Amino acid sequence: MKKRSLAENQMFISVLAAVISIIAGLLVGFILLAILNPSKAGVGINAMLITGFSSMDQFGKVLYQSAPLMLCGLSVGFAYKTGMFNIGATGQYTIGAFMALVGAIAFRLPWWACLILAAAGGAFWGIFPGLFKAVFNVNEVITSIMFNWIGMYLVNLLLANMPIMLASAWGASNSDRTAALSQANPGAMIPKGGLDRLFGNSSWINISVFVAILAAVVCWFILEKTTFGYELKGCGYNKEAARYAGINANRNIVLSMIIAGALSGLGGGLYYLAGTIQYVLEKKTLAMGFNGIPVALLANSNPIGTIFSSFFISYIQVGGSAMQPNFSSESTDIIIAVIIYLAAFALLMKGFIVKLLTSKGSGRKGDRA
Repeated sequence: MKKRSLAENQMFISVLAAVISIIAGLLVGFILLAILNPSKAGVGINAMLITGFSSMDQFGKVLYQSAPLMLCGLSVGFAYKTGMFNIGATGQYTIGAFMALVGAIAFRLPWWACLILAAAGGAFWGIFPGLFKAVFNVNEVITSIMFNWIGMYLVNLLLANMPIMLASAWGASNSDRTAALSQANPGAMIPKGGLDRLFGNSSWINISVFVAILAAVVCWFILEKTTFGYELKGCGYNKEAARYAGINANRNIVLSMIIAGALSGLGGGLYYLAGTIQYVLEKKTLAMGFNGIPVALLANSNPIGTIFSSFFISYIQVGGSAMQPNFSSESTDIIIAVIIYLAAFALLMKGFIVKLLTSKGSGRKGDRA
C-alpha cells in the first residue's frame, strides 16, 4: 500500500494548524499583556495558563463552561458542514435557556424535561433562518443576526411579564434576574452524579459535560455514518449538484438549521440548569453563542475536534478571570478575545501548511529527477 505524504494526511494537518494558531494567539496575548502592564505580564500569562489546573474546583469550572461552548460549537460546525453559516447560535442559545428556565421555575419540571424544552426552543428559533434561505434565498447570516436580537428582547419582554420567573417572587430583592433553582425547583438542577465529591465539593461540576460529549459523538455519527448526513454534506459541497442527484436541498437546509438550533438551545439549558448562574435580563446578546464560532473554526467543524477546542477555550476563559486585579476585566476580555480569535485562524493556517508541505514535496521530487 502506498504511504500517504504529510500533505495528504488531513488529521495531521488539522491538528498542526490548530496548535500553531493557539501558540500564535498566546504569543500575541502575551505581547498585549506586556504593553498594558509590563511588570505583571509574566504573572498574567502564568495565571491564564495554570489556573484551570490549579485546583479541582477550577478544573470543574473549566468542564462546566466547556459544555455549552461545545454545543454552540457543534451548532455552528454542523450548519457549516451543510453549507450554512449559523451566526444565530446566540439567539437559539438564549431561547433554549428561556424555555429550560420556564420549564424549571414556572412548571416545576425535572431537569431532563427542561433540557428537552431547551432543545425544542433552540430548534424552533433555528427554523426561521433555514426557511428564509430555502424559500426566499435570504442570506442566513443577515436573518440569524436579526433573530439574535429579536430573541434577546423577546426573552426580556416575556420574563418581565412573568413575575413567577423572577427572583423577587421568591423572596430575593433582585427583579432583574430569574429565581435561583435551588430555591424554586431543586429537581430541575442537572445532577452532579457524584462528581462534586470527586472534584473537591466543586459547585460547578455536573454531568453536563458528558451530555455535550454524547451530543458531539451523535453529530459525528450522523454526518459520517448515515445517508442523511451524506445528503447534508452533499448540499454543503454543491447545492445544485445535490439537487441534480435527487437530494431535496431545501428540506436539508431547513433540517440542518433545526438541528443546529437544537444544539445551541441545549447548550443554554445546560448552562442555566446547573443552578450556579441565574439568567439576567440582558441589554446585549449573550457571548456564548458567538464563542461557538471560534470553537467550530478551531476544530475545523469536526464534531470530535469540537470537544477538545471547547475545552481549550473554556480553559483560557477561566484562566483569564484569574488575571485580576493585575489587569482590569476589560483588558482581560481583550486578551482572551485575541487568543480565541487568533486560534480560530486554524482553517487559514491549514491551507498554508498544505501549500508548504506540497511545495517541499515537489521540491524533493525535482531533486530526485
